[in-house]
Amino acid sequence: MDISIHTTFLPQDDPEAALGFYRDTLGFELRNDVGYEGMRWLTVGPAGQPTVNIVLHPPAADPGVTDEERRVIAEMMAKGTYASIMLATTDLDSTFDHLQARDVEVVQEPTQQPWGTRDCAVRDPAGNMVRIQELS
Repeated sequence: MDISIHTTFLPQDDPEAALGFYRDTLGFELRNDVGYEGMRWLTVGPAGQPTVNIVLHPPAADPGVTDEERRVIAEMMAKGTYASIMLATTDLDSTFDHLQARDVEVVQEPTQQPWGTRDCAVRDPAGNMVRIQELS
């Protein structure tokens, strides 16, 4: 079997702030920008990896989501407990310094984890947890 990760979804509640973080701070490419009924979906991805995509979508845009579910999603996003993504870099310290210089909300400075990985954690503007592992 030949299966790869192509696209994942993260909620965003401010398209311009999301674009500022993923494109301008992380250096991802903007691949698609779609508006529909007053909402906006952004597709971004790392340069040099055209088959890896993150769709930054309006939370609870699905018509099957109830008002109560929308309220819970908004509360979880505000607390930073709704969604997350794990990224990787070969130079964690340099990446972390870059993020700090951009005034990103730091959750955890670079740390050697008990399971062997060294990583850090920040939040994107929507509150999503963004963990960045160091590749060896």
